[in-house]
Amino acid sequence: MPLLFAATTGFQLSDAFFAFVIAAILLLLGRVIRQKLQILRQLYIPSSIVAGLLALLLGPQVLGQLMSPESPLAEGLFAPTILQVWRESPGVFINVVFATLFLGEILPAPREIWRKAAPQVAFGQTLAWGQYVVGLLLGLLVLTPVFGLSPIAGTLIEIAFEGGHGTAAGMADTLTELGFPEGGDLALGLATIGIVSGIVSGIVLANWGRRKGLIRSARLEPDATAEVYGVEREHPDVLAARKRLTSDLLIDPISLNLGFVGLAIAFGWLILEALKAFEQLTWGGEGGVTILGYIPLFPMALVGGILVQLLLRRLRLDPLVMRSLMERIGGVALDITIITALASISLTALGANLVPFALLALLGITWNVLAFIILAPKMLPEFWFERGLGDVGQSMGVTATGILLLRMVDPQNRSGAFESFAYKQLFFEPIVGGGLFTAAAPVLVVQLGAVGTLLLTSGLLLFWLAFGLLVTGRRSRRPLGEG
Repeated sequence: MPLLFAATTGFQLSDAFFAFVIAAILLLLGRVIRQKLQILRQLYIPSSIVAGLLALLLGPQVLGQLMSPESPLAEGLFAPTILQVWRESPGVFINVVFATLFLGEILPAPREIWRKAAPQVAFGQTLAWGQYVVGLLLGLLVLTPVFGLSPIAGTLIEIAFEGGHGTAAGMADTLTELGFPEGGDLALGLATIGIVSGIVSGIVLANWGRRKGLIRSARLEPDATAEVYGVEREHPDVLAARKRLTSDLLIDPISLNLGFVGLAIAFGWLILEALKAFEQLTWGGEGGVTILGYIPLFPMALVGGILVQLLLRRLRLDPLVMRSLMERIGGVALDITIITALASISLTALGANLVPFALLALLGITWNVLAFIILAPKMLPEFWFERGLGDVGQSMGVTATGILLLRMVDPQNRSGAFESFAYKQLFFEPIVGGGLFTAAAPVLVVQLGAVGTLLLTSGLLLFWLAFGLLVTGRRSRRPLGEG
């Protein structure tokens, strides 16, 4: 009997299997709904978000609440085991997303990358640290004293807007451990608001820029040699080397690349465990301060991906990694992360904190738009509108939103803004937007207090403001036509 009991109530692989089968079907339904509703296409809402919201509507949070307790649908359409798998999925698959970010990327010399990306880095960092500053100020002045929210709420704008749905979902367990269980739901809600408002405000700003003649790239001839939005033909030497390396490998290319993803995550786990052990031996011993112990795995998986890429390049095995496959693997993992995170969101938590939620969203949107209008012209010496709009899109949604807005204002990549935008990620994502500081920020609020964290982030904001205004912003503008 105990064995039978364990078999029926313990972990069942079939539960996970059918949970992801249902998620895949919901994704197809989300795609159909998106194609039928023009407003969703106009706002460029991804099918994964539509699928996640559909799962939420058909689950216990909405459909279940509309049914009587005696109804077979009192818990919605999905079995509790399916919902349990979904609740645990975001924190798992976000590691895959971050592990694939730099696998298969060709990393130029650091000096060349920095030369092209420095203005973009300065403006992007300014947006990120400003989100912390305005969020923490709102928390100190309103959210904590008036609404009784945890001071950690001040970090949610950056977690949700810069990090997006994946980071918001990945941080949910950490926020719960820190005594802010509603934080994960608020972050997911803010991420949804961020991606919608990012696209809407981007469209409005793009139309304003066209009327004002601020889109300088529209007056240039397209650069035939420029890479267009990540569509890059692989060099024949790379293709030849890959054919040679895989000639005797009886393994599917996707399986091989999944192996590199697993290796990156393993490297990230080892790094994280080493950092935790170091903390325990130093400042985090008995009665000490714990910071690294609360950091989730996904930012370290990103570091692990960079290390695997560098190692393969040193061994001359880097042609085995196919960037196109890494993007597909990361894309599937991100879709699963978004669908399962939205399906698991607590509407009760959002309803109980509706006013704080609205204040966080409004303040985050206002900061990003005002920073673009006021600071971007001064910090970005060339094609400020195109480059700044891409950063605004990323800072309110995800990287794809930034690329989308770049396409709106510079479809031919005349300005070369995409190259700078792409290189910026090397100096950006490991730190904020889901990077190390994003993961550590809630812990810092607990350990240093909201005021201490505000002082730290304010100092970093002032540094990047000064760097952008006094260094990169003073670079001479090249004559029109040299985009």
